[in-house]
Formats: sequence, structure tokens, C-alpha cells
Amino acid sequence: MDEAEARTLLRVARESAEDELVAALELGQDDRAAVTAEREWADQQAPKNDEEVEDAVAVLLRDRLDRIARAEQRLVDGTFGVSVRSGLRIPDDRLRADPAAELTVDEARESER
Repeated sequence: MDEAEARTLLRVARESAEDELVAALELGQDDRAAVTAEREWADQQAPKNDEEVEDAVAVLLRDRLDRIARAEQRLVDGTFGVSVRSGLRIPDDRLRADPAAELTVDEARESER
């Protein structure tokens, strides 16, 4: 994969993750404000569960942004598209699907076990 395509993929991925994070944080703030304004809920556990889900989504999106930042640094360093574990080349199709991929498909599967 050439550098221009990699930069474009990473930029699009970053913008998407940033937009999703802003939306998730705004939704969380709106939900929390509504709960505070309406303290007469019969089930007080439901808002807490919603907050936990929203917080988990924000954590996942921040992690995604961190992975994108690392991929951007690898692009600068000349190691983009190479597994951080083994040094093997990551196929372009995988990078197009996930430009922040740090491992080959096989390595990622091994990590999931």
C-alpha cells in the first residue's frame, strides 16, 4: 500500500472515530441531564446501566483513536503495514478494512484466544 492511500485511510478512520466519540459523549451528557431532571423514574438502575454502556463505548472509541495514532506514527517511522509482533507484512486488504491493524489476521486470532 502506498503512503498516500495509508494517510487517507488513517485520516478517514480518525475523523470517523472522533465524530463517534463526540456523539457518544453528547448522548451521554443528554441522557444524564434527562435523568437528573426526571428523578421520578421507577427503575433507577436503568439510567445507571445506560451510563455504563455509554462510558464503555467512549473507552472503546478512545482506544481506537490511540491505535490510529500508533498507526500514524508507524507511517512516519516507515513501519506501517508491518506487524508490531512479528515484523510480517500485513496484507493491504486487512489494512483497508482496518488501517490501524497492528497484527496479521493469524496473530490477531492467536491474541483473542
